[in-house]
Order: sequence, then C-alpha cells, then structure tokens
Amino acid sequence: MLYPSVDALKKEIDSKYSLVSLASKRARQMQEEQNTERLHKYVSYKYVGKALEEVAAGVLTKVTQDESTVYEDEI
Repeated sequence: MLYPSVDALKKEIDSKYSLVSLASKRARQMQEEQNTERLHKYVSYKYVGKALEEVAAGVLTKVTQDESTVYEDEI
C-alpha cells in the first residue's frame, strides 16, 4: 500500500487494530450501499483503499464508546 501511507494513517487512528476494524467496516458499507462516497475524488478504486483515504483525510474517524452502555455479553 503506497497511498495513504501508514504514518499518515497512524496520525488519525491510534492503533493498527482500530484502523483495520474501522476501514473494513466502512469498506463493507460502501460495497453494500452504493453512492455513499464522502470524498470528492479517490485515488484507489477498491473499497478498502477508499476507506483508508477517508481516514487519512480525517473524514472517517473512530467513534468513542459510551461508558454507560452495557452489552448482552457483559451481563
């Protein structure tokens, strides 16, 4: 992967695991729902590359989890 560089992505997202998780979810969303592009122009034509470009541009960010939320598997 040449663009965007890993260094540019690490400035936006703190861990590689979070980056992979976020990009894969966004790529799946773009694949399933057409015309959900957030940038005017993309360098990559693949969904994962487009998602990573959105992260590098600061358009796609990680949502912080609400501390008061209780999930079923935590009960």
